[in-house]
Amino acid sequence: MAFGWIDEQAELRRHAGLVRTLRPRPADSPLLDLASNDYLGLARHPEVAEGAARAARTWGGGATGSRLVTGTTELHTELERELAAFCGFEAALVFSSGYAANLAAVTALAPHGSLIVSDAGNHASLIDGCRLARGTTQVVAHAEPDAVRKALQAHDGPAVAVSDTVFSVDGDAAPLAGLAQACRERGAGLVVDDAHGLGVLGDGGRGAPHTAGLAGADDVVVTVTLSKSLGSQGGAVLGPVRVIDHLVNAARTFIFDTGLAPAAAGAALSALRLLRREPERAARARTVAGELHARLTAAGLEAVRPDAAVVSVRAPSPEGAVRWAADCRAAGVAVGCFRPPSVPDGISRLRLTARADLSEAQVERAVRVIGETRP
Repeated sequence: MAFGWIDEQAELRRHAGLVRTLRPRPADSPLLDLASNDYLGLARHPEVAEGAARAARTWGGGATGSRLVTGTTELHTELERELAAFCGFEAALVFSSGYAANLAAVTALAPHGSLIVSDAGNHASLIDGCRLARGTTQVVAHAEPDAVRKALQAHDGPAVAVSDTVFSVDGDAAPLAGLAQACRERGAGLVVDDAHGLGVLGDGGRGAPHTAGLAGADDVVVTVTLSKSLGSQGGAVLGPVRVIDHLVNAARTFIFDTGLAPAAAGAALSALRLLRREPERAARARTVAGELHARLTAAGLEAVRPDAAVVSVRAPSPEGAVRWAADCRAAGVAVGCFRPPSVPDGISRLRLTARADLSEAQVERAVRVIGETRP
């Protein structure tokens, strides 16, 4: 029978407690949201929503084609120019998603004969970029510049190290300065995904590379998403002009994909301008994360100290994590639930988002519910 193996796989997932389901949410959910990636609380901000609506009224519902045909509007180039300037890079290139941006950066910058040194904790989009690239990939220990250095020393030829800046599972930050130094000793490039750093870390939310003094460096390329702190959808690659020009000509997820919808570009641009006016939102997100961690640990829960806005709480098992998240939801608090294979170490977790717009009372309520519902 065609696709008969699917039933076997489904049964294995059920036994392992790893079944995933879609849960459509209403427009006005009564739940306290600690599950989304809306770090700055901008996804429903009136200015951001109006930016999306204005772009849709001006440019229509879709980009109408790939970026190289009809999919590049003046709005896209405006967003790229302002995003590059905000983060401190020469140029930017907008993609239809952060996932597509990561695939583009890794595959286009790791040709045949090159070495890709990839952190063991990297996001799936970076991992898939390594799989699709023509270079050889070596996975090294998590957040260890010496491991990157050792891998690069054993290779003669082009090389690039690839890492998240803030890892999405535990919210820990990569040692960017150490990684950059290891790469520079061997003339290798550094590609980092700042999806969880943009809008949260750095001066006014300019990101982890900006904080590490790497913004604008000619050997550093940064990918970002527009779907987290900027409350929209899409992604971008930031870097030297010659790298961006290369991606325009060589990145398959840019050349063959339809351009980002104008509404998403308009929302992201409005959010970026709002963040420039209100840089305190970045600091507030970090403060909320610290408060969540302090209160959770004081309640006897095993929570990982956050370096940005992700707060991770260990769960006893995949089934326990699912039940815990469901009990939180029943009590009015939405939390994320990470289980294998989404977690590299096999340890299931609740994943909480420290949003800048959470009040002290909401933080207190969330911690109380999580503590009362623990398995």
